[in-house]
Amino acid sequence: MKYFLSAFFIYLLIFAGCSKKEETKLEAYNAEAFAYDLGDSWEVNATTRVKGFFQKDENGNFTALLSYDIDLVTANGDTIKSLISRTEDKMKNEKMSDVDLETQFELDSTYAEGNYKVIFNVKDVKTEQTAKSSAEFVLEEE
Repeated sequence: MKYFLSAFFIYLLIFAGCSKKEETKLEAYNAEAFAYDLGDSWEVNATTRVKGFFQKDENGNFTALLSYDIDLVTANGDTIKSLISRTEDKMKNEKMSDVDLETQFELDSTYAEGNYKVIFNVKDVKTEQTAKSSAEFVLEEE
């Protein structure tokens, strides 16, 4: 009986250890940004990829809710917080390994030529995990 109880408790420990769900971590990566000279302003396009977000399975449709803010670091080193704020509801008929977040905005002629940086501040709305990624771009007249 003593050996049976010992074996039973060892089995429970092993079973409990193996049945834990592995928690995924939200990650934003591979950010890119570039600007087009429009003459009197610039159009900035920026993207980042995100993985490790919570996905809800509803009858074979997988949904994820991600929000993000874009911070802009200007050529003189100032940071403009939350220049863009968005929430995106992503949906696909299969589990998503990662998704693109894309943004587009215009900078007027008051922005000087030079090196800039966009920072994606991403949040998984369901788990409240956050991640960041950034990309640099240049404003220069053609």
